[in-house]
Amino acid sequence: MTLKTSGHKRWILLTAAVLLTAGGCVNPFGKQPTEAQLIAEQLEEQKELAVSLYVDALMLNEIDAHQDALKKLELATELNPQFALAYSMKGDIYQKQQNYPKSAEAYERATELDPWSFKDFFNLGKVTEAMKEFARAVKAYTNACKLDPSHYESHYKAARCYYELKEYEPSLEYANKAKTLNPSSGEVEALFGDVFEAQKNHAEAIDSYRRALELKGNDPNIMVPLAVCYLRTGRFTAARELLSYVIARDPKNGPAYQYIGYAQLKLKETDAAIESYKKSVQINDNDWMAHKGLGVAYMLLAIKNNDEKLKALAVEHWTVSLLLKPDQPELQALMEKHK
Repeated sequence: MTLKTSGHKRWILLTAAVLLTAGGCVNPFGKQPTEAQLIAEQLEEQKELAVSLYVDALMLNEIDAHQDALKKLELATELNPQFALAYSMKGDIYQKQQNYPKSAEAYERATELDPWSFKDFFNLGKVTEAMKEFARAVKAYTNACKLDPSHYESHYKAARCYYELKEYEPSLEYANKAKTLNPSSGEVEALFGDVFEAQKNHAEAIDSYRRALELKGNDPNIMVPLAVCYLRTGRFTAARELLSYVIARDPKNGPAYQYIGYAQLKLKETDAAIESYKKSVQINDNDWMAHKGLGVAYMLLAIKNNDEKLKALAVEHWTVSLLLKPDQPELQALMEKHK
């Protein structure tokens, strides 16, 4: 007889005993236990069975039998709705399966039952961040930070989620704490760059991105934002050189082509800009900025050469850009002017 079957039979027998007592049946062997005592015994039996099911789930999870483990855990939480560890393991398995909504639900319940569980708050942050529910993620990560003030990743992730929420001051606060915990972290420096750039503090952003590159090496995910800072501060040659480096190592980097196209336009390299924008559009035809830039480049060349075909191409790409992002009044006015 399996543990599960034995446990269920004990539960059924206890339930029957409660019902018999409630119906007034007499125990011929002595004093009857009260209904409350029988219910308490039944609850204790249910808890024991829940623990057995949890142990079964642990073993099943070890051999990657995740669905069977989840079935055991579901039964365990039905028998004992206060079983925090069972909810926590459900969260782990659902997270592994990338079923983030169910994982978040399980972790949330685990944190309600055990508000001292760092692990469950941290994982709740991870799965809600994956769902782009940044407000929930921030709440979970900051609780994790309170439970373990020396945990670097909790502070970094809290800072990142605050950045996504456009709450830049708390983002900087948690990023500074993360930097204190891990001074050699390139990802924190990159996040500082993102926050400073969002605040239009271009000089600080450039310094942060440079420090990030020193720590992480030539990462295109840092080099492209740094190049954008150069563009916004009028350093077009520096931006072009940096983006050329990115493209040489990552020839499918659409944003790099789009931004180098802008730099080339500013440097009056119109033909080169057209080629860069065309490449960006080939990689991502839904890039409204690339279509807009390509239209501008075609129009400049059309005006220079008095070429109606190039003018038509410019209007065509502007039309696509406006379809992708209608709220561009300046582009709308420009297109009306040149139609």
